[in-house]
Amino acid sequence: MLQVQLEIGSDPSEVGRARRWARARLVKSGMRDDEPLAETLILLISELVTNAVVHTGCPAVLRMLFGGGVAEAGTVRVEVADVSACPPRPRHSRSEDTGGRGLELVDGLADRWGWQREGAGKSIWCEVDRGLPTATPQLTGAPVVARGA
Repeated sequence: MLQVQLEIGSDPSEVGRARRWARARLVKSGMRDDEPLAETLILLISELVTNAVVHTGCPAVLRMLFGGGVAEAGTVRVEVADVSACPPRPRHSRSEDTGGRGLELVDGLADRWGWQREGAGKSIWCEVDRGLPTATPQLTGAPVVARGA
């Protein structure tokens, strides 16, 4: 298990810095920059860091934990810890609202998510499972039939 972390300031511009840092860590872990999983993780990180900075106005800590090896199945866990003891509250935004969809997005994209007390504050986490790479079919001259088509 590999864990990396970044301290995040309370300024909203820190969200962009967190995304750039996370993308670099994903690439160092062996994930391609254009891999759909990388894009999903960056979006999840952006939402969780934004929530921490906007709703607490305080610094936070972003952690990424990688399970499994580069070519193995594994789980990537993202945690954002802040000093607020207030639990996260998913909102149900109206179509004209410009915000309030962060946790709905996390719920839809992550395989699991939750929160826990951490010191005087809390940590909100989400996990995304990385499956084993699928084998490329070998061409043998026989037609490939798509099942269920």
